[in-house]
Amino acid sequence: MISIINLVESAGHNRGMPDRAFANRMLLLNTIAFTVCFAVWTMYGVLGAFLVDKQIIPISKEQLGWLLGVPILTGSIMRLPVGLLTDRFGGKPVYIGVMLLATAGVASVSFANTFAHLVISGLIFGMSGAAFAVGIAYTSVFFPKEKQGTALGIFGVGNAGSALTTLLAPLALQRLTQEGSQLEGWRTLPLIYAACLFGMTILFAVFTKNRVTEGASQKTLRTMLAPLKSVRVWRFGAYYFLVFGAFVALAQWLVPYYLSVYGMSLAMAGLMASIFSLPSGLIRALGGWMSDKFGARATMYWVLVSCVVLFALVVAPRMDIMSPGEGVLADRAGTVTQVGQDRVQIDDKSYPLKTARGSTQTLSSKGSSLSEGTIIFPRSQSWQEPVVQVGQKVKKRELLARGVTHVYFQANVWVFTTIVFLAGIMMGIGKAAVYRHIPDYFPNDVGVVGGIVGVIGGLGGFVCPILFGYLLKLTGLWTSCWLLLALISVVCLAWMHATILKMAKQAPATE
Repeated sequence: MISIINLVESAGHNRGMPDRAFANRMLLLNTIAFTVCFAVWTMYGVLGAFLVDKQIIPISKEQLGWLLGVPILTGSIMRLPVGLLTDRFGGKPVYIGVMLLATAGVASVSFANTFAHLVISGLIFGMSGAAFAVGIAYTSVFFPKEKQGTALGIFGVGNAGSALTTLLAPLALQRLTQEGSQLEGWRTLPLIYAACLFGMTILFAVFTKNRVTEGASQKTLRTMLAPLKSVRVWRFGAYYFLVFGAFVALAQWLVPYYLSVYGMSLAMAGLMASIFSLPSGLIRALGGWMSDKFGARATMYWVLVSCVVLFALVVAPRMDIMSPGEGVLADRAGTVTQVGQDRVQIDDKSYPLKTARGSTQTLSSKGSSLSEGTIIFPRSQSWQEPVVQVGQKVKKRELLARGVTHVYFQANVWVFTTIVFLAGIMMGIGKAAVYRHIPDYFPNDVGVVGGIVGVIGGLGGFVCPILFGYLLKLTGLWTSCWLLLALISVVCLAWMHATILKMAKQAPATE
């Protein structure tokens, strides 16, 4: 982490900023605190599934969906008020308050025996998700404008906390429950999370220094909320709905996706899902640097175009279908004198038939396991099967043999994972690019604007899994989620491009 922070060492004393060593220390502490908070925020993704699988607490599948969403919802809607408080009072006291409240909430999970208790605890520790709004505003005040993109990108690496939970929490539960022989051992896991969060709170209180945006203490609530009237804020929110909200949703959705589509074990599905979530969080620092180097707008263009293409590439579902093909018709009336696999004869007229190449099961004979082979492109073959019998009288244009077409598309797991990995990379870069816009256009309202953008993005993490579930139920296709994300990407790209074209016609041109 320290080596990454060296990217911003040139901040120096520009524009009255603190010295670079102190600024880097603040960035490091902010980032670690956010990582811990993000790991806590997504804890139910693993713990909830464990409780349902072991039937420890009565929870239906529908209740599990809500259980996963409750912390995400709280962390999302609280980002705006938390951002307002940060702008007014500074990041240190607000960050400490958020972490202490989340600590109490996650510790209370250890004593839960009912679904209602779990929901209430989730509502409380979901505050940890609001740490993002605090950290964005608090980090930006320590760096000059030209370095804020890189700094905020490094701070966003804390998104990797979700991947840490995905990777480590299952192993911790396995050990705490002694391989499932002592199921009550699960209650220690929330206490471990609480201890880590409380320890981070102590470190934060001792080693950080508060800093408030100049003039923020004189602002009224109405003045602080004034930026929300700008359409630009909501446009940034739409971008963040895609690159952050969909990221949070997919980080959880990919586990059942791999289980159902590719028939993997739970452990393997979790590992494959982390290939998407872990790099996306870490790459955010690169996104901040790219936004500083090439501009946030240019970076977002690349992100949105890439999302449209990558999501579209995985829309085609895994399929193994039989479809009617080209048949053979009699070109004159007569009597069937011979019927074989390769021909049908009517009187003295022979009609050749197309035969299948080998077994019709060879296209998909290896099933759906991970070792199913490396079929990348769809495979298909067509043949014709006689529908008449010897001695049968047929009329002109009567069907002699029906056509059959067999299409098999493996949706190869390695190709799929590579595409999803690349999508995660672009979403990670996009998260940094969105927030790089904010200090440029709202330098004195980073907390408020960052808060509402975070709210919209966080709500995406709550709404998207619900939409994915309804689409799956409606269409029966797991790939319907990718179609939805591709459409959202198109809307964001079109909105951005239309806005820029409109501004290009006005003078002076500003975004």
